[in-house]
Amino acid sequence: MNIKNLALFWLLLLLFGCGSKENSYQVNEGWIFGTTYRIVYDSKEDHHESIRALLDSFNRSLSTFDSTSVISRVNRGEEGVVADPFFKHLFKNAEKITRETNGAFDMTVAPLVNAWGFGFKKMDSVNQQIVDSLLQFVGMDFVTIQDGVIVKNKPGVMLDGSAIAKGYGVDVVASHLKSYGIRNLMVEIGGEVSTLGVNPKGQLWRIGIDRPIDDPSASNRELQMIIGLSGQALATSGNYRNFYVKDGIKYAHTIDPRTGFPVNHSLLSASVIAADCMSADAYATACMVLGIDESLALIESLPGVEACFIYHTESGEQVVYTTGFDQYIHQKN
Repeated sequence: MNIKNLALFWLLLLLFGCGSKENSYQVNEGWIFGTTYRIVYDSKEDHHESIRALLDSFNRSLSTFDSTSVISRVNRGEEGVVADPFFKHLFKNAEKITRETNGAFDMTVAPLVNAWGFGFKKMDSVNQQIVDSLLQFVGMDFVTIQDGVIVKNKPGVMLDGSAIAKGYGVDVVASHLKSYGIRNLMVEIGGEVSTLGVNPKGQLWRIGIDRPIDDPSASNRELQMIIGLSGQALATSGNYRNFYVKDGIKYAHTIDPRTGFPVNHSLLSASVIAADCMSADAYATACMVLGIDESLALIESLPGVEACFIYHTESGEQVVYTTGFDQYIHQKN
């Protein structure tokens, strides 16, 4: 789901009571990747300083808004750029998910995302001729890692990590906290969430999924449902926050790497539960490209992955789940 998005979830830590003697949960909050983060964990020690250092290091690898980052140097066409551990792990998983989704997820979509005005660069106008000229640079096969060095087969190829990096950042922080022996935690960055153990009241972590209301400011928010998680990650992608209207036409931020155009179908949002947030993030974006029918088929084919889809019909919004999603629902609104 993307560095592109504002938070798609409300974390409902009911009756938190963080300052009480009954618990030792820490709450760390801040700003990273162009969005907010909230991290809650059971520890007598506050690890916020080390978390910040870790996030800053992660940013220097995968942020397209940091001109010195690894991914920015690759996009500029620098030669001999060495893939650090963050980049290597993300790239390996991105290749896998691209294969699984038949190209619905593809990091090399960056030139098209930029062209449509949703990336780190922007063009004034887009037409079929421009799209066709950019599609020649889309394809994960155009980028490889050889002897630790990132190599592009075409100079015009650029990478966009926004649909996978934020989820990966969640996983990185969660793993960092686990290394201290912490077994009760919730990490949320821009709406992408990873959980373990229980919240301060000894319950599953309660996560709210937004009703998809067109509202770029995120000031008009309603919950579709609340789910309970422990040991799983959740990511949502949707086209109701990041879009623009030009000449009466709505242009969504989700670009289909196969056609080069913003998606235009009935699926409004996809919320994916997986073992890791990086995968949930990328699968959610792929679903927004594929649409409702293909998304259901994709998620049902993936072991240990479940999803909730909200889509538009002539009679109003409808909700459909994969086979195992029901077990996570705590409350429907």
